[in-house]
Amino acid sequence: MSGTVLVTGASGFVGRAACRHLKDQGWRVLAALRPGRPAPEGCEARPAPDLGPDADWRSALEGASHVLHSAARVHQMGELVELAEKAHLTANFEGTLALARQAAQAGIKRLVFVSSAKVMGEHSPPSRPFTDSDPPAPEDAYAHSKLRAEEALLALPGLEVACLRPPLVYGPGVTANLDALMRLISKGIPLPFGLVENRRSLIGLTNLTQALGLLLTHPEASGRSFLIEDLTVSTPNLIRLLAKALGRPARLLPVPPALLDLGARMLGKGDLASRVLGSLEIEATELRQSLGWRPVLEPEQEFERMAKSFTKGL
Repeated sequence: MSGTVLVTGASGFVGRAACRHLKDQGWRVLAALRPGRPAPEGCEARPAPDLGPDADWRSALEGASHVLHSAARVHQMGELVELAEKAHLTANFEGTLALARQAAQAGIKRLVFVSSAKVMGEHSPPSRPFTDSDPPAPEDAYAHSKLRAEEALLALPGLEVACLRPPLVYGPGVTANLDALMRLISKGIPLPFGLVENRRSLIGLTNLTQALGLLLTHPEASGRSFLIEDLTVSTPNLIRLLAKALGRPARLLPVPPALLDLGARMLGKGDLASRVLGSLEIEATELRQSLGWRPVLEPEQEFERMAKSFTKGL
Protein backbone atom coordinates (compact mmCIF):
# COMPACT_ATOMS: atom_id res chain seq x y z
CA MET A 1 0.00 0.00 0.00
CA SER A 2 1.21 3.49 -0.81
CA GLY A 3 -0.16 6.91 -1.56
CA THR A 4 0.99 10.51 -1.41
CA VAL A 5 2.92 11.51 1.69
CA LEU A 6 3.90 14.98 2.85
CA VAL A 7 7.26 14.87 4.65
CA THR A 8 8.03 17.85 6.87
CA GLY A 9 11.65 18.61 7.73
CA ALA A 10 12.54 17.20 4.31
CA SER A 11 15.90 18.96 4.19
CA GLY A 12 17.00 17.54 7.55
CA PHE A 13 19.12 14.49 8.33
CA VAL A 14 16.16 12.18 8.97
CA GLY A 15 13.62 13.88 6.71
CA ARG A 16 15.75 13.74 3.58
CA ALA A 17 16.55 10.06 4.11
CA ALA A 18 12.85 9.34 4.75
CA CYS A 19 11.95 11.05 1.46
CA ARG A 20 14.36 8.83 -0.45
CA HIS A 21 13.16 5.66 1.27
CA LEU A 22 9.47 6.38 0.75
CA LYS A 23 10.03 7.25 -2.91
CA ASP A 24 11.84 3.94 -3.37
CA GLN A 25 8.86 2.19 -1.75
CA GLY A 26 6.47 3.60 -4.35
CA TRP A 27 5.12 6.64 -2.53
CA ARG A 28 4.58 9.97 -4.21
CA VAL A 29 6.58 12.23 -1.90
CA LEU A 30 5.80 15.89 -1.22
CA ALA A 31 8.82 17.46 0.46
CA ALA A 32 7.96 20.40 2.75
CA LEU A 33 10.90 22.78 2.44
CA ARG A 34 11.96 26.26 3.41
CA PRO A 35 12.56 28.69 0.50
CA GLY A 36 15.74 28.05 -1.46
CA ARG A 37 16.22 24.46 -0.34
CA PRO A 38 16.10 21.79 -3.07
CA ALA A 39 13.79 18.81 -2.88
CA PRO A 40 15.30 15.32 -2.74
CA GLU A 41 15.55 13.72 -6.17
CA GLY A 42 12.19 12.54 -7.47
CA CYS A 43 10.22 14.44 -4.81
CA GLU A 44 7.93 17.42 -5.27
CA ALA A 45 8.74 20.56 -3.27
CA ARG A 46 6.01 22.10 -1.14
CA PRO A 47 6.24 25.31 0.95
CA ALA A 48 7.03 24.77 4.64
CA PRO A 49 5.83 27.50 7.03
CA ASP A 50 7.54 28.32 10.31
CA LEU A 51 6.62 25.86 13.04
CA GLY A 52 4.07 27.51 15.29
CA PRO A 53 0.38 27.77 16.18
CA ASP A 54 -0.40 30.06 13.21
CA ALA A 55 1.36 28.05 10.51
CA ASP A 56 -0.67 27.56 7.33
CA TRP A 57 -0.09 24.08 5.91
CA ARG A 58 -3.03 24.02 3.49
CA SER A 59 -1.05 24.36 0.25
CA ALA A 60 1.56 21.85 1.42
CA LEU A 61 -1.14 19.31 2.33
CA GLU A 62 -3.00 19.56 -0.98
CA GLY A 63 -3.18 16.14 -2.61
CA ALA A 64 -1.58 14.27 0.30
CA SER A 65 -3.05 11.16 1.88
CA HIS A 66 -0.47 10.76 4.68
CA VAL A 67 1.93 12.99 6.65
CA LEU A 68 5.34 12.21 8.12
CA HIS A 69 6.17 15.02 10.54
CA SER A 70 9.92 15.10 11.21
CA ALA A 71 10.39 18.88 11.39
CA ALA A 72 11.21 20.10 14.90
CA ARG A 73 13.06 22.65 16.93
CA VAL A 74 16.03 20.79 18.38
CA HIS A 75 18.01 21.34 21.57
CA GLN A 76 20.31 24.37 21.57
CA MET A 77 23.43 24.10 23.75
CA GLY A 78 23.72 26.79 26.41
CA GLU A 79 20.23 28.19 25.86
CA LEU A 80 18.45 29.77 28.84
CA VAL A 81 15.94 27.33 30.32
CA GLU A 82 13.00 29.76 30.23
CA LEU A 83 13.60 30.73 26.60
CA ALA A 84 14.14 27.11 25.55
CA GLU A 85 10.90 25.89 27.09
CA LYS A 86 8.79 28.55 25.38
CA ALA A 87 10.49 28.09 22.00
CA HIS A 88 10.22 24.30 22.08
CA LEU A 89 6.56 24.36 23.09
CA THR A 90 5.74 26.88 20.35
CA ALA A 91 7.40 24.83 17.60
CA ASN A 92 7.15 21.21 18.71
CA PHE A 93 3.83 21.23 20.57
CA GLU A 94 1.73 24.10 19.23
CA GLY A 95 3.22 23.84 15.74
CA THR A 96 2.64 20.10 15.54
CA LEU A 97 -0.94 20.44 16.75
CA ALA A 98 -1.63 23.13 14.14
CA LEU A 99 -0.37 20.82 11.39
CA ALA A 100 -2.41 17.89 12.71
CA ARG A 101 -5.64 19.88 12.89
CA GLN A 102 -5.22 21.07 9.31
CA ALA A 103 -4.32 17.53 8.24
CA ALA A 104 -7.55 16.24 9.78
CA GLN A 105 -9.54 18.94 7.98
CA ALA A 106 -7.82 18.00 4.71
CA GLY A 107 -8.86 14.36 5.05
CA ILE A 108 -5.37 12.98 5.75
CA LYS A 109 -5.59 9.29 6.63
CA ARG A 110 -2.61 9.04 8.99
CA LEU A 111 0.08 11.26 10.50
CA VAL A 112 3.33 9.75 11.78
CA PHE A 113 5.11 11.92 14.34
CA VAL A 114 8.86 11.69 14.91
CA SER A 115 9.13 12.15 18.66
CA SER A 116 12.17 11.29 20.81
CA ALA A 117 13.33 8.59 23.22
CA LYS A 118 14.21 11.46 25.53
CA VAL A 119 10.56 11.62 26.59
CA MET A 120 11.40 8.60 28.77
CA GLY A 121 13.98 10.55 30.78
CA GLU A 122 17.75 10.83 30.71
CA HIS A 123 18.60 7.72 32.69
CA SER A 124 17.22 4.24 32.27
CA PRO A 125 16.05 2.21 35.28
CA PRO A 126 19.14 0.79 37.05
CA SER A 127 18.37 -2.88 36.36
CA ARG A 128 16.88 -2.77 32.85
CA PRO A 129 16.23 -0.64 29.75
CA PHE A 130 13.16 1.51 29.27
CA THR A 131 10.34 -0.27 27.44
CA ASP A 132 7.14 1.01 25.86
CA SER A 133 5.20 0.20 29.03
CA ASP A 134 7.29 2.55 31.20
CA PRO A 135 5.73 5.97 31.94
CA PRO A 136 7.46 8.92 30.25
CA ALA A 137 9.38 11.33 32.47
CA PRO A 138 10.94 14.06 30.30
CA GLU A 139 13.73 16.06 31.94
CA ASP A 140 14.31 18.96 29.56
CA ALA A 141 12.31 21.44 27.47
CA TYR A 142 12.81 19.60 24.19
CA ALA A 143 11.62 16.24 25.55
CA HIS A 144 8.72 17.89 27.37
CA SER A 145 7.53 19.56 24.16
CA LYS A 146 7.70 16.26 22.28
CA LEU A 147 5.64 14.46 24.92
CA ARG A 148 3.05 17.25 24.97
CA ALA A 149 2.77 16.92 21.21
CA GLU A 150 2.34 13.14 21.42
CA GLU A 151 -0.45 13.47 23.97
CA ALA A 152 -2.28 16.11 21.93
CA LEU A 153 -1.97 14.16 18.69
CA LEU A 154 -3.23 10.90 20.14
CA ALA A 155 -6.28 12.71 21.58
CA LEU A 156 -7.13 14.49 18.32
CA PRO A 157 -10.34 13.22 16.69
CA GLY A 158 -10.61 12.51 12.98
CA LEU A 159 -6.98 11.57 12.32
CA GLU A 160 -5.00 8.37 12.70
CA VAL A 161 -1.70 9.04 14.51
CA ALA A 162 1.38 6.94 15.23
CA CYS A 163 4.42 8.23 17.14
CA LEU A 164 7.99 6.96 16.98
CA ARG A 165 10.54 7.69 19.72
CA PRO A 166 14.06 7.35 18.29
CA PRO A 167 17.23 7.79 20.36
CA LEU A 168 20.45 9.19 18.83
CA VAL A 169 20.46 8.52 15.08
CA TYR A 170 23.61 7.48 13.24
CA GLY A 171 24.18 7.12 9.52
CA PRO A 172 25.51 8.86 6.40
CA GLY A 173 25.36 12.63 6.66
CA VAL A 174 25.10 12.73 10.45
CA THR A 175 25.91 16.04 12.12
CA ALA A 176 26.37 17.41 15.66
CA ASN A 177 28.02 15.19 18.29
CA LEU A 178 28.71 12.13 16.15
CA ASP A 179 30.24 14.24 13.41
CA ALA A 180 32.40 15.97 16.03
CA LEU A 181 33.53 12.61 17.43
CA MET A 182 34.50 11.36 13.98
CA ARG A 183 36.55 14.50 13.37
CA LEU A 184 38.45 14.01 16.62
CA ILE A 185 39.04 10.31 15.93
CA SER A 186 40.18 10.97 12.35
CA LYS A 187 42.77 13.45 13.68
CA GLY A 188 44.09 10.92 16.20
CA ILE A 189 43.17 13.07 19.18
CA PRO A 190 43.00 11.09 22.47
CA LEU A 191 39.57 11.14 24.11
CA PRO A 192 39.18 11.01 27.93
CA PHE A 193 36.33 8.48 28.05
CA GLY A 194 38.12 5.20 28.69
CA LEU A 195 36.50 4.68 32.13
CA VAL A 196 32.93 5.64 31.20
CA GLU A 197 30.52 2.73 31.81
CA ASN A 198 27.24 4.17 30.58
CA ARG A 199 24.63 2.57 28.31
CA ARG A 200 23.14 4.52 25.40
CA SER A 201 20.82 3.18 22.71
CA LEU A 202 21.04 4.34 19.10
CA ILE A 203 19.21 3.75 15.84
CA GLY A 204 20.68 3.58 12.34
CA LEU A 205 19.25 5.93 9.74
CA THR A 206 18.31 3.13 7.32
CA ASN A 207 16.47 1.14 9.99
CA LEU A 208 14.73 4.30 11.24
CA THR A 209 13.37 5.28 7.83
CA GLN A 210 12.18 1.72 7.24
CA ALA A 211 10.26 1.83 10.54
CA LEU A 212 8.72 5.21 9.68
CA GLY A 213 7.42 3.74 6.44
CA LEU A 214 5.95 0.83 8.40
CA LEU A 215 4.12 3.19 10.79
CA LEU A 216 2.52 5.01 7.86
CA THR A 217 0.57 1.92 6.84
CA HIS A 218 0.50 -0.78 9.53
CA PRO A 219 -3.07 -1.21 10.85
CA GLU A 220 -1.86 -1.85 14.42
CA ALA A 221 0.28 1.31 14.62
CA SER A 222 -2.48 3.90 14.91
CA GLY A 223 -3.06 5.46 18.33
CA ARG A 224 0.26 4.32 19.77
CA SER A 225 3.81 5.49 20.56
CA PHE A 226 6.79 3.21 19.95
CA LEU A 227 10.43 3.16 21.02
CA ILE A 228 13.05 2.09 18.46
CA GLU A 229 16.71 1.05 18.67
CA ASP A 230 19.16 -1.26 16.94
CA LEU A 231 22.28 -0.81 19.09
CA THR A 232 23.16 -0.14 22.73
CA VAL A 233 26.74 0.69 23.67
CA SER A 234 28.86 2.61 26.13
CA THR A 235 30.57 5.80 25.00
CA PRO A 236 34.00 4.07 24.82
CA ASN A 237 32.57 1.26 22.69
CA LEU A 238 30.82 3.77 20.44
CA ILE A 239 34.19 5.44 19.89
CA ARG A 240 35.74 2.05 19.11
CA LEU A 241 33.03 1.34 16.52
CA LEU A 242 33.54 4.73 14.91
CA ALA A 243 37.31 4.31 14.90
CA LYS A 244 37.05 0.86 13.30
CA ALA A 245 34.76 2.17 10.56
CA LEU A 246 37.15 5.07 9.92
CA GLY A 247 40.21 2.81 9.90
CA ARG A 248 41.75 4.74 12.77
CA PRO A 249 42.89 3.70 16.27
CA ALA A 250 40.59 4.40 19.21
CA ARG A 251 42.71 6.52 21.54
CA LEU A 252 40.97 6.43 24.94
CA LEU A 253 42.39 7.94 28.13
CA PRO A 254 41.37 6.55 31.58
CA VAL A 255 39.95 9.72 33.13
CA PRO A 256 37.43 9.24 36.01
CA PRO A 257 33.89 10.15 34.83
CA ALA A 258 33.25 12.21 37.98
CA LEU A 259 36.19 14.42 37.09
CA LEU A 260 34.93 14.81 33.51
CA ASP A 261 31.49 15.75 34.75
CA LEU A 262 32.86 18.31 37.20
CA GLY A 263 35.07 19.88 34.56
CA ALA A 264 32.25 20.06 32.02
CA ARG A 265 29.89 21.73 34.48
CA MET A 266 32.53 24.25 35.51
CA LEU A 267 32.85 25.18 31.84
CA GLY A 268 29.06 25.44 31.43
CA LYS A 269 28.92 22.22 29.39
CA GLY A 270 26.67 20.21 31.68
CA ASP A 271 24.29 19.34 28.81
CA LEU A 272 27.15 17.88 26.80
CA ALA A 273 28.42 15.92 29.80
CA SER A 274 25.03 14.27 30.30
CA ARG A 275 25.04 13.11 26.68
CA VAL A 276 28.54 11.68 26.80
CA LEU A 277 28.53 10.26 30.34
CA GLY A 278 24.84 9.52 31.04
CA SER A 279 22.68 6.54 30.10
CA LEU A 280 19.52 6.22 28.03
CA GLU A 281 18.92 2.55 27.31
CA ILE A 282 15.70 1.45 25.59
CA GLU A 283 14.15 -1.62 23.98
CA ALA A 284 11.89 -1.58 20.91
CA THR A 285 9.66 -4.27 22.38
CA GLU A 286 6.28 -3.30 20.91
CA LEU A 287 7.67 -2.31 17.52
CA ARG A 288 9.14 -5.79 17.18
CA GLN A 289 6.35 -7.80 18.77
CA SER A 290 3.23 -5.94 17.65
CA LEU A 291 4.31 -4.66 14.23
CA GLY A 292 6.91 -7.30 13.32
CA TRP A 293 9.62 -4.69 12.75
CA ARG A 294 13.14 -6.01 12.21
CA PRO A 295 16.27 -4.01 11.37
CA VAL A 296 17.17 -4.31 7.69
CA LEU A 297 20.79 -3.23 8.15
CA GLU A 298 23.34 -4.34 10.76
CA PRO A 299 24.94 -1.53 12.83
CA GLU A 300 28.40 -2.32 11.45
CA GLN A 301 27.12 -1.80 7.90
CA GLU A 302 25.57 1.56 8.81
CA PHE A 303 28.77 2.65 10.57
CA GLU A 304 30.72 1.81 7.40
CA ARG A 305 28.29 3.84 5.29
CA MET A 306 28.52 6.73 7.77
CA ALA A 307 32.33 6.66 7.78
CA LYS A 308 32.45 6.56 3.99
CA SER A 309 30.13 9.57 3.76
CA PHE A 310 32.17 11.42 6.39
CA THR A 311 35.50 10.73 4.64
CA LYS A 312 34.07 11.80 1.29
CA GLY A 313 33.03 15.13 2.79
CA LEU A 314 36.48 16.00 4.17
